[in-house]
Amino acid sequence: MSPLGAPRSEVTDAVRRALAEDLGPLGDVTAALVPDGPARGAIVARAPGVLAGTACVTETWAQLDEAVAVRFSACDGARLEALTAVATVEGPLRAVLTGERTALNFLCHLSGVATLTRRFQDAAGEAVRILDTRKTLPGLRALEKAAVRAGGGANHRGSLSDLVLVKDNHLAGVAIADAVARARAMWPGRGVEVECEDQDEVRAALDAGADLVLLDNLGPDRAAACVALVRASARPGTLVELSGGVTLENVADYAATGADLISTSAITQSAPALDLGLDLDPRRSV
Repeated sequence: MSPLGAPRSEVTDAVRRALAEDLGPLGDVTAALVPDGPARGAIVARAPGVLAGTACVTETWAQLDEAVAVRFSACDGARLEALTAVATVEGPLRAVLTGERTALNFLCHLSGVATLTRRFQDAAGEAVRILDTRKTLPGLRALEKAAVRAGGGANHRGSLSDLVLVKDNHLAGVAIADAVARARAMWPGRGVEVECEDQDEVRAALDAGADLVLLDNLGPDRAAACVALVRASARPGTLVELSGGVTLENVADYAATGADLISTSAITQSAPALDLGLDLDPRRSV
């Protein structure tokens, strides 16, 4: 598996479910009307962006008909210009038509995630890393997180098992020091992150030995003061993550605070689909 790709099992399962949803009980009743001769087409980017989700496209037609050959000329993570052909699709016309929408649904959505991630990372600069969150479409998390990597971003925890993240609602029932101590006792070796709302909580998290400090919804100025507090502490290398209210317009201001990480749900939750389409060659489709 490529570092940018989703696990093969996740791709296979997501495509299987998508095809079952799309085919319904009778299959493609419209494609059955056309002669099943050879067809050839190209998948074309109609707008600039970043490519992601190629494995889902290949898997879609592989599950429908192994006679369909999909050949990509660009890999996940490639920057695309408008009107760029990224793949050829060749095989029986009926299978090509049946798989078109499922394949493009994956490709357009995941390329949209990669494209928006790249825009955030470019705006923030390379001194800080853009992270995703767990705000993903149910059942598609692994695919969307792979698309984030294709766009130059990085992944926060993929599940609740990956990292101890003590947030404000957890702190309603336990103090920061006790939460970190319990996490170390129960899950040795697991990273521990603490959400902090002010400098007092930052100090408490540092004193407790948290690996990461999360500053949520503080704004660039207050966040900068908290980052400075961490850097001047006895543990200056503690990672600092910013989140909440981050947009393309202000991400550079957040990056200027000196934080290590900026997480945003926008890159998975609000990414517009990248416009890609399948153009069939009429001379090879009759």
